[in-house]
Amino acid sequence: MKDKKRILTGVTTSGTPHIGNLVGAVLPAIEASKSKDTDSFLFLADYHSLIKNHEPELTHSSSFEVAATWLSCGLDPKKVTFYRQSDVPQIMELAWVLGCLTAKGLLNRSHAYKAAVANNDQEGSADPDRGITMGLFNYPILMAADILMFNADLVPVGNDQKQHLEMTRDIANRFNHHYGKIFTIPEDQISDEAGIIPGLDGRKMSKSYGNIIPIFTDTNNLSKLIKRIKTNSLEPGQPKQPSGCNLFKILKAFGSAQEIEDMRRSYEEGLGWGKIKEVLIEIIDNRLRPFREEYQRIVLDRHYLEITLKEGAEKARAVAAPVLRRVRGAVGIKGF
Repeated sequence: MKDKKRILTGVTTSGTPHIGNLVGAVLPAIEASKSKDTDSFLFLADYHSLIKNHEPELTHSSSFEVAATWLSCGLDPKKVTFYRQSDVPQIMELAWVLGCLTAKGLLNRSHAYKAAVANNDQEGSADPDRGITMGLFNYPILMAADILMFNADLVPVGNDQKQHLEMTRDIANRFNHHYGKIFTIPEDQISDEAGIIPGLDGRKMSKSYGNIIPIFTDTNNLSKLIKRIKTNSLEPGQPKQPSGCNLFKILKAFGSAQEIEDMRRSYEEGLGWGKIKEVLIEIIDNRLRPFREEYQRIVLDRHYLEITLKEGAEKARAVAAPVLRRVRGAVGIKGF
């Protein structure tokens, strides 16, 4: 019997971690892990990354960068279960079992799958499934296995992942209906801040769009990137509206209450975009500097990171193994 609420969060290892990941997932998860009332499971979703990324070097380097990001930003691995998805084979076995109960019609409704089919249709393809892999199609099942394997109570997600969490609930309910109550039905935890950081081009910051600001970039490159963020043509001296402004959205994620209020006043007084960007650069650089310094220390001690993940995987497997034994017994796969 669990005596704490379990919270589970995963980050896909498909590219360089950026400030959108930092404020939308990493820092909130670290903060939640400090509560005495929660038991946090945080993982590197390296198998998920294979859906879009077929470059082995990128998968490997991104796994290191994501893991180092968690630790650099204050995660205490002794207080959480911190692991690589690929180090817990029970997850993949559970994904198969869940797949044998999951209706194809449910997966047909996945936003990611429907978007891929729609894209093929727009391009005039005779095959609506052209280029769509079973990895993409089955993504919701693997995500369900990630969550149900540890009977998570809460799963922090952005709005773009809410549907997958709903599918997880459907899959868990169907399994429990057929075989008895094995799985906790998870609840989503949607933050208003998650996933809203705009990228350099105004769209949501994403590795897929190539519009990111890396967490650990140096001050000089940080400055160059922020100066590329698009603004309107209002001149210095003309009042500006903070609402809807991409620079102000980023500022709200990194600035103190006083810094945000000061900037709001500067907008109203007509501060020029160049000056606004200079202030934003300084605020973000000050916030990221301690993370950057710790990251450089971890880069020089990769053995520490590997040992940390292996110890986390042992903790994760100790939780997963009895759950999988109950699943096997429930479906009839057991000794004579």
